[in-house]
Order: sequence, then C-alpha cells, then structure tokens
Amino acid sequence: MTIKVLLADDQTLLRSAFRVLVDSEPDMEVVGEASDGAEAVEIVRAKGADVVLMDIRMPGTDGLAATRMITEDPRLADVRVVMLTTFEVDEYVVDSLRAGASGFLGKGAEPGELLSAIRIAAAGEALLSPVATKGLIARFLAQGVPGSGDAAYDASRLDALTGREREVLVQVAGGHPNDEIAARLEVSPLTVKTHVNRAMAKLGARDRAQLVVIAYETGLVRPGA
Repeated sequence: MTIKVLLADDQTLLRSAFRVLVDSEPDMEVVGEASDGAEAVEIVRAKGADVVLMDIRMPGTDGLAATRMITEDPRLADVRVVMLTTFEVDEYVVDSLRAGASGFLGKGAEPGELLSAIRIAAAGEALLSPVATKGLIARFLAQGVPGSGDAAYDASRLDALTGREREVLVQVAGGHPNDEIAARLEVSPLTVKTHVNRAMAKLGARDRAQLVVIAYETGLVRPGA
C-alpha cells in the first residue's frame, strides 16, 4: 500500500527537498503541499492523506491549530500528523501531542529518520525522535498539569481500564515497543497489542502518542519516575 503524504511548511525549498525524498520511495507519494495550516487542512479534506508532515510555526493558521482541525474532524480519523520543529526542545511540542499529533521530528533529522517517521506514523505508532525522549515530554507535562484539581489530571479517566491494561499503559508511556513490553510482562506481543488497542478505545486515544500524554496527565506515570 502506498503511503500518501502531505507536506505543510512555509519554506518552499524545504518542501521541495522533502518531496524529492518522499517521492523517491516506492511505498510513498506526495499528494500535496501547503504553505500554511489552513491550506493543509483543505488539501487533506479534498485529496486525503495518510500522514501530514506539519511545521509547527507557520504564518496565518499555524501547525498546532491545523492539527486540531484535522484530529477533531471525524472524517479524518485515519490521518496521522507528524510535527516538524526547528528545535526539538519546543514549547509547543506537548501542545501538539495533546492536539492529536502522533509525534514530532526535528527539521535537521537525517533522510532515513524522516522516512522512518512517516512509516511509523502511518502504522499508528507513537513517534519520538532520538533527542525528544520521554523525559522531555514529562518535563513539559509537569509544567502543564498543576495538580489533581485540574481537569486534565482527572485520574478517574483510567477507571475503565483493567489492571493489565494499566500495566501496559505504563510501559507504553516509557517508550517501550510491543515486543519489549511482552518480554517484561511475560505475555505474547499479540496480547500486548490487544491491550494497547483496548486502552486506546476506552480512553479515546488516536494512537500510542496520545496514550503517553494520558498516562502523564492522569498521574499514572510521574515526571522523573
């Protein structure tokens, strides 16, 4: 299956470079380019896309607002957004994850990293580039979640999960892939995948990246733990 990619960045040269790279892969094709967020949303709705490479900072409608528009549209439930940042320590990184992005990647990433990111996002996995570790996410979430009185900190959101699903969620928040989680919990990878899918369904999460955010927002996993 060919992965349809939309490029959203206000830098024409960068979009051109990404297009050449993506179109050189037999399993990918660029279906459109956008110079701002509003245009990106229009193209996704008109042409469809599996993965949107979205710059966070663009004139007009920025990447964060555009991501929300995409993820909140039921018709675009299968579209995955990967945020592109100039600096991986970006104040908007966690906001973009909360908005529904599947992860983020620095613009200085190697070509192989970029292509891998597209494939990972298309498969519904969480994408965190090597520098953007769970510690970074934890730090920003700690700043954004002041305490149990905050709506985002409502631990009762986890009441629908079974004990095993909570265990798996903790492992997902730690950035561990299914095979590693399976070895840690002494179950099969298929069982882990089933638990992950059920947790996503119960919590209304689009993908694993959203599970990571929920794990921290509800206090199931603590920053620095």
